[in-house]
Amino acid sequence: MKNIELAAIQERFADVVWANEPIASGDLVKVCEKELNWKKPTTYTVLRKLCEKGLLQNVDGIVSSLVDKDDFYSAKSEQIIEESFAGSLPSFIAAFTSNKKLTRDEVEQIQRMIDAFKEEG
Repeated sequence: MKNIELAAIQERFADVVWANEPIASGDLVKVCEKELNWKKPTTYTVLRKLCEKGLLQNVDGIVSSLVDKDDFYSAKSEQIIEESFAGSLPSFIAAFTSNKKLTRDEVEQIQRMIDAFKEEG
């Protein structure tokens, strides 16, 4: 997936689309008015920009994504780790857990992921 940079409000808009897709553009305007307090021109301007970036499409008035939400956030996470932690997942985890203690459930979930990776590798 190519790197798609979004401003915070564009990301929020994409979340609205992902939660409602496929959605008629007129209905999207109504959802954005309710959830984001936007007027119609704002919705269409942001929609157009995200279509230009290759994240969304508007075909015959039906808006849907070209990039899956999970794929987008996975790529964004990888980018953060690469840029901020020189690609080191252990460094990221160390920084993340230095101020936030993991719950027992979170530790067990992470351990299951590690165990699954070991079995695959």
